[in-house]
Amino acid sequence: MKKYRICLFLFLAVSIVCGGVGLAAGRQYEKNQREAVRPTGEMITETAPEGMEAARVEGVGHETEAPVREEYYLVSEDGFLLVFLKDKKTINLYTHVPLMDFPEKEQEKLREGIWFPSMMEVFQYLESYTS
Repeated sequence: MKKYRICLFLFLAVSIVCGGVGLAAGRQYEKNQREAVRPTGEMITETAPEGMEAARVEGVGHETEAPVREEYYLVSEDGFLLVFLKDKKTINLYTHVPLMDFPEKEQEKLREGIWFPSMMEVFQYLESYTS
C-alpha cells in the first residue's frame, strides 16, 4: 500500500510541475506575441518649415479618385490555373490548382478563360470546385 502512495505522490508532483511549466511557457508565448504586434512606442513627428504650416480652410474637400475596377481573368496554362489582370499579360496569382480537379465542362471554359469582376469572386469560384 505504501508503494501506491509513493507512486501517487510522484505522479501528482510531476503533474503539477509539468502543468506549471506549460502555464509559464504559454504566458511567455502570449507575451512574445503581444510584443511582436505592439509598436515600439516611438512616435515619429514631422514639423513643417516656417511659413509652410497648413492652414485650416473650411469648405475645401479632398478630391477622391474613382476606385479602379480591377478585372481578373482565370485561365489554364500548363495544366494549372493562373489569375491574370485585365490586360491578360500580367500574372496576378499562381493558384497551383490543377485543371484536372474540375469537371470536363468547366475545363473547357477554363482553357478559354473566365472573366471575374473581383478577386473575391475568383476565390469563391475556385472554392466551389476544390472543396
